[in-house]
Amino acid sequence: MPFITTEFPGLIVFEPALFKDDRGYFFESYNEQTWQKQGIAIRFVQDNQSFSNYGVIRGLHYQLDPHAQTKLIRVLVGRILDIAVDLRKGSPTFGKYMAIELSAENKKQFLIPAGFAHGFSVLSETAEVSYKCDAFYHKESEGGIRYDDPTLNIDWLVPSEKAIVSAKDLELPNFVNCRNNFQFNR
Repeated sequence: MPFITTEFPGLIVFEPALFKDDRGYFFESYNEQTWQKQGIAIRFVQDNQSFSNYGVIRGLHYQLDPHAQTKLIRVLVGRILDIAVDLRKGSPTFGKYMAIELSAENKKQFLIPAGFAHGFSVLSETAEVSYKCDAFYHKESEGGIRYDDPTLNIDWLVPSEKAIVSAKDLELPNFVNCRNNFQFNR
């Protein structure tokens, strides 16, 4: 089965069927019917793509309700450590994070529902990351958590002296002080 559930309600790893032969490979990176058969009905409205060098840490980012975004993350080139932090008050995994390696080689995708902060670190020389969103970017709803928050204690698998973090991300608040209006709905 290409859908792998996690201990975090709503976080799903998707492993598409890969068809290889002497010419190369083919796979469906997204098929709405496949997801709907699994009971997941998401209307994606925006695709984003980033390019980063080794050591770049992006995040942790999210948008507050009612502009919160569900994201489907995948890597086109290279390898990243993808992170999702549960911000949904009342969730059994509130304040915890899940880390997963996504790469061009493993083809895994990570479905991160609204109510999670998202970030990643680049583990290869370079990485190109592509992700779908089910809501448009809304600047006024931006939220974030500092990547080196002591409560979360995330190991980004990048030595601190090699970490490259934007000035904007360095100004984000810690987990205990972040803006949060998410509630867990069973």
